[in-house]
Amino acid sequence: MATRRILNERTDAQTLRRKSRAVETVDQRILTLLDDMAETMAAADGVGLAAPQVGVLRRVAVVDVCDGSGLFELINPEIIEQSGEQEGIEGCLSITNMQGMVKRPLDIKVKTLDRNGQEKILSAHGYLARAMCHEIDHLDGVLFIDKATDLTRPEEYSKR
Repeated sequence: MATRRILNERTDAQTLRRKSRAVETVDQRILTLLDDMAETMAAADGVGLAAPQVGVLRRVAVVDVCDGSGLFELINPEIIEQSGEQEGIEGCLSITNMQGMVKRPLDIKVKTLDRNGQEKILSAHGYLARAMCHEIDHLDGVLFIDKATDLTRPEEYSKR
């Protein structure tokens, strides 16, 4: 495993704004990518990371919201159901020193492949649903700042 460089929106917007291609085969390159992304996310104290954020335009993401549910590896994820609504503060490892309020579904179901290439349906609620939606948006070239209101610096939220 290796820690990869996380792209920044200020210097790497062209890559971050591109739509990722589907993974055709879950091979050793994809498994290495998943492992590297998990290590990179943990080293950066993040809760999610999408492949475009490390310069790979493939539909791959990892999420771990540190609530005991563990690491979720998403390959070709697709939200197939959503319900409810939540609004909360989001940030991003690729957009430093900026946060904003984003509306997301409260509950989702995601069709994805696991690291063995098997199709799975995952259910997520609350913060986990928010994190998965955020990472899936990255795969379509959408950043949280595109959906956010009340964009501000993190230290400004703590003063409210």
